[in-house]
Amino acid sequence: MTETKALIETRLVAEDLEVVFDVIPALSRHSTTGDTLDAREIAIAEGLADIDRQNDAIKVQLDALVKEIDRLTNHADGVDYALAVSSGVLAGALDSFWVGEFNFQRGKAWSNQTVNNFVMKVAKSQGYEGDRLGGAIKFLEDKFKLPSDSVWKGADAEISAKSHHLDDFAHHPSPIGLFFSILTQFTREGYFSNKNGEFFPITLDENGSKLIGHDFPSKILCGTVNWFMHLVSDMSGSNKTAGAGMGIPGPLISFAKEISSLPGFKDTGLAKHIHNAYVENKFDLRAEMAVGYELGRQALPVVLNEAIVRAFYFVRRLAMEIKATTSLSKIDWEKVMPWRNRTIVRMLTIAHGTFTAIDLSDAAIRAGIKAIRDEAAVGGASGGAIAASTFGKDYILRVNFVGIGRLGIAVFSDMRMGWQLNGKVDERLTLECQQLGLLHAKIYYKQSSMWIAAENAQNAVYQMMFVAQQTVAYHVASIDAMRSNSQSIESHAGHIPVEFSSELSDILKWS
Repeated sequence: MTETKALIETRLVAEDLEVVFDVIPALSRHSTTGDTLDAREIAIAEGLADIDRQNDAIKVQLDALVKEIDRLTNHADGVDYALAVSSGVLAGALDSFWVGEFNFQRGKAWSNQTVNNFVMKVAKSQGYEGDRLGGAIKFLEDKFKLPSDSVWKGADAEISAKSHHLDDFAHHPSPIGLFFSILTQFTREGYFSNKNGEFFPITLDENGSKLIGHDFPSKILCGTVNWFMHLVSDMSGSNKTAGAGMGIPGPLISFAKEISSLPGFKDTGLAKHIHNAYVENKFDLRAEMAVGYELGRQALPVVLNEAIVRAFYFVRRLAMEIKATTSLSKIDWEKVMPWRNRTIVRMLTIAHGTFTAIDLSDAAIRAGIKAIRDEAAVGGASGGAIAASTFGKDYILRVNFVGIGRLGIAVFSDMRMGWQLNGKVDERLTLECQQLGLLHAKIYYKQSSMWIAAENAQNAVYQMMFVAQQTVAYHVASIDAMRSNSQSIESHAGHIPVEFSSELSDILKWS
């Protein structure tokens, strides 16, 4: 049994008699007697433990929310804003003096040259020894034939020589085109969709059937290698109109054509618009490449603007972290990296907004000057009609659409982070309210525990008073008994022999 240390210890000494009184803690009752805790105390202890567990979980969530709220909060200062504006001005100047207007003819010249060089390079790699583009195209056409290339002739399916590259899905430079090329190897059918959006198969003729593989590996080989090499031969048009004829459709118009043949789009007229764009406007692969080339030129100042802002953010935040931590090992790289936070998004929004504002202003000024000159050239005879039409066309050609698109993305990202921030703040308030409720519950449990302790203290006082009363009664009874015994001894003193009286007197004296 473990000895319990007394809280209060009192000693009374009277002559040779010493009495010790100890006041011990109430909990000693449980440790000495083995009694179990009160059921109320057990419930309180379990409740407090559960509150602590919930509170710990909420603290973890709050820590994560505080970090996320900091990421979604804009911390940019005047220096950041000044740099963003300066970067936008620099990019705008580059766009104005170097990029200039959107020039499709310039892009088309580049794409024609690029495609022609590619066709010649591929043909020579396959054994072509000539120098003429038409010869290279014919060489590849004869060596790598496509089973469905001529099967549409005589099928009365509203497919023409100008449109068959678009209508034949096996001529599409896309995953769908590859799929149908391989499928033709197994089904011996070509798959077409005419200008009305009608999708249908056409059975291969005798010449087409000769191009079907004899076993599974050869079918896959013919459906992939022959497909790709044949598309290369068609990129620059036919061998009779090399470099100028109708080439294969590009990935964008191929995808649009494939979509137009689906049941939900077949009756919308989309197929006819795609047909006209390809056949009438000759919007083939080279045209798509020309548009991409011009958009690539427009993208240069946009990319430069982006790079300047992100590089400045990285260098400045890194310097701030080094100054704050004095050690590279303690750097918080999440605060340094120029992405996935509201500050860099806001800086990019300002930079691209500045760039777009300069670009639109420059386009309006240059288009206005040209319109005035064109109107003056006719002596104002058009009544401003020429100026109006010229202004609109030149304005559109000078607008940097890549910059506008990037600005739209930046604005949307900034707004989305704002929406996310509001949601995270609301979530934090909810968790803090839950935490406050748990603290209130903890106070109630503590109060209950206090009242139980007060009750136990009251019971202990009552027990102490009862024991004290018993002790007093026992003490009084003992004194009465001793007095009675002393009187009895005195009454019998005359009968004690003389020789013992002296010894008995000494005993009573020292007892």
